[in-house]
Amino acid sequence: MGAPFTVLLSSAGRRVELLRGFRAALAELGLDGRVLAVDRSSYSSAFHDADAAALVPGCDEPGFVPAVLDLCAEHGVDLVVPTIDPELPVYAAARERFAAAGVTVAVSSPEAVALAADKRATHRWLASHGLPTVAQGTPADVAADPAAWPFPLVVKPRRGSAGIGVAVVHDADELALAARRVGGAGGSAVVEARAPGDEHTIDVLVDGGGRCVSAVPRRRLEVRAGEVSKGVTVRSPALEALAVGVADALPGAYGPLTVQAFTVDGDADRTAVIEVNARFGGGFPLAREAGADHCRWLVEDVAGLPSTARADAWRDGVVMLRYDAAVFVRPEDGGPS
Repeated sequence: MGAPFTVLLSSAGRRVELLRGFRAALAELGLDGRVLAVDRSSYSSAFHDADAAALVPGCDEPGFVPAVLDLCAEHGVDLVVPTIDPELPVYAAARERFAAAGVTVAVSSPEAVALAADKRATHRWLASHGLPTVAQGTPADVAADPAAWPFPLVVKPRRGSAGIGVAVVHDADELALAARRVGGAGGSAVVEARAPGDEHTIDVLVDGGGRCVSAVPRRRLEVRAGEVSKGVTVRSPALEALAVGVADALPGAYGPLTVQAFTVDGDADRTAVIEVNARFGGGFPLAREAGADHCRWLVEDVAGLPSTARADAWRDGVVMLRYDAAVFVRPEDGGPS
Protein backbone atom coordinates (compact mmCIF):
# COMPACT_ATOMS: atom_id res chain seq x y z
CA MET A 1 0.00 0.00 0.00
CA GLY A 2 1.05 3.58 -0.59
CA ALA A 3 1.42 6.31 1.97
CA PRO A 4 -1.63 7.11 4.11
CA PHE A 5 -4.01 9.70 2.68
CA THR A 6 -7.06 10.95 4.54
CA VAL A 7 -10.03 12.82 3.10
CA LEU A 8 -12.46 14.77 5.29
CA LEU A 9 -15.94 15.30 3.85
CA SER A 10 -17.42 18.41 5.46
CA SER A 11 -21.15 18.84 6.14
CA ALA A 12 -21.40 15.28 4.91
CA GLY A 13 -25.19 15.10 5.17
CA ARG A 14 -26.59 12.76 2.52
CA ARG A 15 -23.48 12.69 0.30
CA VAL A 16 -22.93 8.94 0.64
CA GLU A 17 -22.10 8.42 -3.04
CA LEU A 18 -19.51 11.20 -2.98
CA LEU A 19 -17.96 9.72 0.15
CA ARG A 20 -17.81 6.30 -1.48
CA GLY A 21 -16.28 7.86 -4.59
CA PHE A 22 -13.34 9.11 -2.56
CA ARG A 23 -13.03 5.78 -0.73
CA ALA A 24 -12.92 3.95 -4.07
CA ALA A 25 -10.33 6.42 -5.41
CA LEU A 26 -8.02 5.76 -2.46
CA ALA A 27 -8.33 2.01 -2.99
CA GLU A 28 -7.70 2.26 -6.74
CA LEU A 29 -4.59 4.36 -6.11
CA GLY A 30 -3.28 1.90 -3.56
CA LEU A 31 -3.29 4.50 -0.82
CA ASP A 32 -3.72 3.42 2.77
CA GLY A 33 -6.40 6.00 3.32
CA ARG A 34 -9.65 6.78 5.04
CA VAL A 35 -12.62 9.05 4.45
CA LEU A 36 -13.87 10.95 7.48
CA ALA A 37 -17.21 12.72 7.74
CA VAL A 38 -18.07 15.74 9.85
CA ASP A 39 -21.47 17.30 10.36
CA ARG A 40 -23.31 19.37 12.92
CA SER A 41 -25.76 16.49 13.38
CA SER A 42 -25.30 12.77 13.72
CA TYR A 43 -28.58 12.33 11.84
CA SER A 44 -26.58 12.14 8.63
CA SER A 45 -26.41 9.05 6.44
CA ALA A 46 -22.88 9.84 5.24
CA PHE A 47 -21.83 10.38 8.85
CA HIS A 48 -22.53 6.69 9.52
CA ASP A 49 -21.11 5.39 6.25
CA ALA A 50 -17.70 7.02 6.80
CA ASP A 51 -14.60 5.32 8.16
CA ALA A 52 -14.78 7.73 11.09
CA ALA A 53 -17.02 10.67 11.93
CA ALA A 54 -17.22 13.61 14.29
CA LEU A 55 -19.66 16.31 15.27
CA VAL A 56 -18.58 19.92 14.74
CA PRO A 57 -20.26 23.30 15.28
CA GLY A 58 -22.26 24.78 12.43
CA CYS A 59 -20.25 26.56 9.76
CA ASP A 60 -21.80 29.85 10.89
CA GLU A 61 -20.34 29.46 14.39
CA PRO A 62 -16.90 30.76 15.49
CA GLY A 63 -15.79 27.33 16.65
CA PHE A 64 -16.28 25.64 13.28
CA VAL A 65 -12.84 26.20 11.71
CA PRO A 66 -10.87 25.47 14.94
CA ALA A 67 -12.85 22.25 15.41
CA VAL A 68 -12.15 21.06 11.87
CA LEU A 69 -8.46 22.01 12.17
CA ASP A 70 -8.22 20.00 15.39
CA LEU A 71 -9.74 16.99 13.65
CA CYS A 72 -7.34 17.39 10.74
CA ALA A 73 -4.40 17.29 13.16
CA GLU A 74 -5.84 14.34 15.07
CA HIS A 75 -6.52 12.22 11.99
CA GLY A 76 -3.74 13.37 9.66
CA VAL A 77 -6.16 14.81 7.12
CA ASP A 78 -4.69 15.68 3.72
CA LEU A 79 -7.77 16.93 1.87
CA VAL A 80 -10.95 18.66 3.06
CA VAL A 81 -13.93 18.60 0.69
CA PRO A 82 -16.70 21.13 1.43
CA THR A 83 -20.15 20.18 0.16
CA ILE A 84 -22.65 22.95 0.93
CA ASP A 85 -22.84 26.60 -0.10
CA PRO A 86 -22.91 28.21 3.39
CA GLU A 87 -19.53 26.74 4.34
CA LEU A 88 -17.71 27.72 1.14
CA PRO A 89 -16.87 31.33 2.14
CA VAL A 90 -15.74 30.10 5.56
CA TYR A 91 -13.34 27.57 4.07
CA ALA A 92 -12.20 29.97 1.35
CA ALA A 93 -11.26 32.56 3.98
CA ALA A 94 -9.42 29.92 6.05
CA ARG A 95 -7.51 28.21 3.22
CA GLU A 96 -4.15 29.54 4.39
CA ARG A 97 -4.77 28.35 7.96
CA PHE A 98 -5.40 24.85 6.65
CA ALA A 99 -2.44 25.02 4.26
CA ALA A 100 -0.18 25.99 7.18
CA ALA A 101 -1.30 22.76 8.84
CA GLY A 102 -0.50 20.74 5.70
CA VAL A 103 -4.13 20.40 4.64
CA THR A 104 -5.56 21.24 1.21
CA VAL A 105 -9.15 22.48 1.05
CA ALA A 106 -10.91 21.79 -2.24
CA VAL A 107 -12.37 25.28 -2.51
CA SER A 108 -11.87 28.21 -4.85
CA SER A 109 -10.67 31.67 -3.87
CA PRO A 110 -12.83 33.93 -1.69
CA GLU A 111 -13.47 36.11 -4.75
CA ALA A 112 -14.67 33.17 -6.86
CA VAL A 113 -16.84 31.84 -4.03
CA ALA A 114 -18.41 35.27 -3.53
CA LEU A 115 -19.15 35.60 -7.25
CA ALA A 116 -20.83 32.21 -7.37
CA ALA A 117 -22.90 32.84 -4.23
CA ASP A 118 -24.44 36.12 -5.45
CA LYS A 119 -26.62 35.69 -8.54
CA ARG A 120 -26.46 39.38 -9.41
CA ALA A 121 -22.66 39.34 -9.15
CA THR A 122 -22.55 36.14 -11.21
CA HIS A 123 -24.64 37.76 -13.94
CA ARG A 124 -22.51 40.91 -14.05
CA TRP A 125 -19.35 38.81 -14.17
CA LEU A 126 -20.64 36.59 -16.97
CA ALA A 127 -21.68 39.61 -19.04
CA SER A 128 -18.38 41.42 -18.45
CA HIS A 129 -16.46 38.38 -19.74
CA GLY A 130 -18.61 37.96 -22.83
CA LEU A 131 -20.07 34.67 -21.59
CA PRO A 132 -23.63 33.96 -22.73
CA THR A 133 -26.34 34.40 -20.12
CA VAL A 134 -29.96 35.49 -19.79
CA ALA A 135 -31.37 38.97 -19.23
CA GLN A 136 -31.55 39.73 -15.50
CA GLY A 137 -33.21 42.49 -13.53
CA THR A 138 -35.46 43.22 -10.56
CA PRO A 139 -39.24 43.32 -10.10
CA ALA A 140 -38.95 47.10 -10.35
CA ASP A 141 -37.27 46.78 -13.75
CA VAL A 142 -40.16 44.66 -15.00
CA ALA A 143 -42.75 47.13 -13.69
CA ALA A 144 -40.91 50.06 -15.28
CA ASP A 145 -40.69 48.48 -18.75
CA PRO A 146 -43.08 45.53 -19.06
CA ALA A 147 -42.70 45.33 -22.84
CA ALA A 148 -39.02 44.40 -22.38
CA TRP A 149 -39.89 41.54 -20.03
CA PRO A 150 -42.36 39.16 -21.68
CA PHE A 151 -43.76 36.44 -19.44
CA PRO A 152 -43.07 33.75 -18.34
CA LEU A 153 -40.18 34.93 -16.16
CA VAL A 154 -38.08 33.24 -13.50
CA VAL A 155 -37.89 34.64 -9.97
CA LYS A 156 -35.20 33.48 -7.56
CA PRO A 157 -33.44 34.68 -4.39
CA ARG A 158 -30.26 36.66 -4.91
CA ARG A 159 -28.50 34.19 -2.64
CA GLY A 160 -29.72 30.64 -2.41
CA SER A 161 -29.13 27.04 -3.41
CA ALA A 162 -30.86 23.73 -4.13
CA GLY A 163 -33.55 25.50 -6.11
CA ILE A 164 -35.14 26.88 -2.94
CA GLY A 165 -37.40 29.82 -3.73
CA VAL A 166 -37.12 29.54 -7.52
CA ALA A 167 -40.44 30.08 -9.30
CA VAL A 168 -41.69 30.51 -12.86
CA VAL A 169 -44.27 33.31 -13.00
CA HIS A 170 -46.75 34.00 -15.76
CA ASP A 171 -48.14 37.45 -14.99
CA ALA A 172 -47.56 40.55 -12.88
CA ASP A 173 -49.60 39.26 -9.93
CA GLU A 174 -47.59 36.03 -9.73
CA LEU A 175 -44.39 38.05 -10.03
CA ALA A 176 -45.35 40.32 -7.15
CA LEU A 177 -46.28 37.37 -4.95
CA ALA A 178 -43.08 35.45 -5.75
CA ALA A 179 -40.93 38.54 -5.25
CA ARG A 180 -42.41 39.14 -1.78
CA ARG A 181 -41.93 35.50 -0.87
CA VAL A 182 -38.32 35.44 -2.06
CA GLY A 183 -37.09 38.95 -1.43
CA GLY A 184 -39.07 40.06 1.58
CA ALA A 185 -38.57 43.57 2.80
CA GLY A 186 -34.95 43.54 1.62
CA GLY A 187 -35.97 43.40 -2.03
CA SER A 188 -33.40 40.74 -2.87
CA ALA A 189 -35.47 38.97 -5.53
CA VAL A 190 -33.83 38.45 -8.91
CA VAL A 191 -35.87 38.27 -12.10
CA GLU A 192 -34.55 36.53 -15.20
CA ALA A 193 -35.78 35.86 -18.70
CA ARG A 194 -36.64 32.21 -19.10
CA ALA A 195 -33.91 30.48 -21.08
CA PRO A 196 -35.07 28.20 -23.91
CA GLY A 197 -33.92 24.63 -24.37
CA ASP A 198 -32.84 21.91 -21.98
CA GLU A 199 -31.18 22.50 -18.63
CA HIS A 200 -27.73 21.01 -18.13
CA THR A 201 -25.33 20.89 -15.23
CA ILE A 202 -21.67 20.67 -16.21
CA ASP A 203 -19.40 19.03 -13.65
CA VAL A 204 -16.00 20.73 -13.77
CA LEU A 205 -12.68 19.98 -12.09
CA VAL A 206 -9.83 22.51 -11.89
CA ASP A 207 -6.39 21.29 -10.80
CA GLY A 208 -3.88 23.00 -8.53
CA GLY A 209 -2.31 24.74 -11.51
CA GLY A 210 -5.61 26.41 -12.39
CA ARG A 211 -6.19 24.15 -15.42
CA CYS A 212 -9.66 22.82 -16.15
CA VAL A 213 -9.02 19.09 -16.63
CA SER A 214 -12.60 17.89 -17.04
CA ALA A 215 -16.04 19.24 -17.99
CA VAL A 216 -18.94 16.80 -18.20
CA PRO A 217 -22.39 18.04 -19.25
CA ARG A 218 -25.39 16.13 -17.97
CA ARG A 219 -28.93 16.94 -18.98
CA ARG A 220 -31.38 17.23 -16.12
CA LEU A 221 -34.31 14.96 -16.96
CA GLU A 222 -36.08 15.29 -13.62
CA VAL A 223 -35.43 17.34 -10.49
CA ARG A 224 -36.71 16.65 -7.00
CA ALA A 225 -36.28 19.11 -4.12
CA GLY A 226 -33.81 21.11 -6.20
CA GLU A 227 -31.52 18.16 -6.92
CA VAL A 228 -31.41 16.08 -10.08
CA SER A 229 -33.13 12.71 -9.71
CA LYS A 230 -32.85 11.62 -13.34
CA GLY A 231 -30.13 12.70 -15.73
CA VAL A 232 -28.02 11.67 -18.70
CA THR A 233 -24.49 12.58 -19.78
CA VAL A 234 -24.40 14.52 -23.03
CA ARG A 235 -21.38 14.90 -25.30
CA SER A 236 -21.63 18.56 -26.30
CA PRO A 237 -18.50 20.37 -27.51
CA ALA A 238 -20.31 23.72 -27.11
CA LEU A 239 -21.22 23.10 -23.46
CA GLU A 240 -17.82 21.64 -22.64
CA ALA A 241 -16.02 24.62 -24.19
CA LEU A 242 -18.36 27.00 -22.39
CA ALA A 243 -17.64 25.40 -19.00
CA VAL A 244 -13.90 25.48 -19.63
CA GLY A 245 -14.22 29.17 -20.51
CA VAL A 246 -16.05 29.86 -17.25
CA ALA A 247 -13.47 27.94 -15.20
CA ASP A 248 -10.55 29.66 -16.94
CA ALA A 249 -12.03 33.12 -16.37
CA LEU A 250 -13.14 32.58 -12.78
CA PRO A 251 -10.53 34.17 -10.47
CA GLY A 252 -8.75 31.57 -8.37
CA ALA A 253 -10.90 28.60 -9.40
CA TYR A 254 -9.83 25.33 -7.82
CA GLY A 255 -11.32 21.90 -7.31
CA PRO A 256 -14.94 21.07 -8.12
CA LEU A 257 -17.33 23.49 -9.82
CA THR A 258 -20.66 23.19 -11.54
CA VAL A 259 -21.92 25.37 -14.35
CA GLN A 260 -25.67 25.40 -14.98
CA ALA A 261 -26.74 26.25 -18.50
CA PHE A 262 -29.64 25.96 -20.90
CA THR A 263 -29.05 25.08 -24.51
CA VAL A 264 -31.13 24.41 -27.60
CA ASP A 265 -29.78 21.28 -29.28
CA GLY A 266 -26.26 22.04 -28.03
CA ASP A 267 -26.11 25.12 -30.25
CA ALA A 268 -23.40 27.47 -28.98
CA ASP A 269 -25.40 30.46 -30.26
CA ARG A 270 -28.45 29.38 -28.28
CA THR A 271 -26.83 28.60 -24.95
CA ALA A 272 -27.01 30.59 -21.72
CA VAL A 273 -25.30 30.15 -18.34
CA ILE A 274 -27.66 30.76 -15.43
CA GLU A 275 -25.55 29.82 -12.39
CA VAL A 276 -22.09 28.79 -11.24
CA ASN A 277 -21.54 26.76 -8.05
CA ALA A 278 -18.13 26.41 -6.39
CA ARG A 279 -18.56 22.84 -5.12
CA PHE A 280 -19.46 19.30 -6.14
CA GLY A 281 -22.95 19.12 -7.59
CA GLY A 282 -25.51 16.79 -6.07
CA GLY A 283 -25.66 14.85 -9.34
CA PHE A 284 -21.89 14.42 -9.65
CA PRO A 285 -22.10 10.61 -9.13
CA LEU A 286 -23.45 10.41 -12.70
CA ALA A 287 -20.31 12.04 -14.14
CA ARG A 288 -18.13 9.72 -12.05
CA GLU A 289 -20.05 6.63 -13.16
CA ALA A 290 -19.61 7.78 -16.77
CA GLY A 291 -15.82 7.79 -16.29
CA ALA A 292 -14.94 11.30 -15.09
CA ASP A 293 -13.39 10.32 -11.76
CA HIS A 294 -12.97 13.75 -10.23
CA CYS A 295 -12.48 12.15 -6.80
CA ARG A 296 -9.43 10.23 -7.98
CA TRP A 297 -8.03 13.12 -10.00
CA LEU A 298 -8.37 15.49 -7.05
CA VAL A 299 -6.56 13.05 -4.75
CA GLU A 300 -3.81 12.59 -7.35
CA ASP A 301 -3.38 16.34 -7.59
CA VAL A 302 -3.14 16.84 -3.82
CA ALA A 303 -0.94 13.78 -3.25
CA GLY A 304 1.49 14.78 -6.00
CA LEU A 305 0.82 11.60 -7.98
CA PRO A 306 0.93 11.39 -11.78
CA SER A 307 -2.40 12.62 -13.09
CA THR A 308 -4.64 10.20 -14.96
CA ALA A 309 -7.15 12.97 -15.73
CA ARG A 310 -8.45 13.05 -19.29
CA ALA A 311 -11.00 15.45 -20.66
CA ASP A 312 -12.54 12.73 -22.85
CA ALA A 313 -12.50 9.94 -20.25
CA TRP A 314 -16.27 9.81 -19.87
CA ARG A 315 -19.04 8.12 -21.82
CA ASP A 316 -21.94 9.81 -23.55
CA GLY A 317 -25.51 8.71 -22.87
CA VAL A 318 -25.06 7.24 -19.39
CA VAL A 319 -28.36 7.58 -17.51
CA MET A 320 -28.77 8.03 -13.76
CA LEU A 321 -32.08 7.08 -12.12
CA ARG A 322 -31.81 7.90 -8.45
CA TYR A 323 -33.89 6.20 -5.78
CA ASP A 324 -34.26 6.39 -2.02
CA ALA A 325 -31.97 4.26 0.10
CA ALA A 326 -31.42 4.15 3.85
CA VAL A 327 -28.64 3.78 6.39
CA PHE A 328 -29.74 1.96 9.55
CA VAL A 329 -27.88 2.52 12.82
CA ARG A 330 -28.60 0.55 15.99
CA PRO A 331 -28.22 2.16 19.41
CA GLU A 332 -25.44 -0.26 20.33
CA ASP A 333 -23.56 0.83 17.21
CA GLY A 334 -23.47 4.44 18.28
CA GLY A 335 -26.66 5.66 16.68
CA PRO A 336 -27.84 9.27 16.89
CA SER A 337 -29.21 10.32 20.23
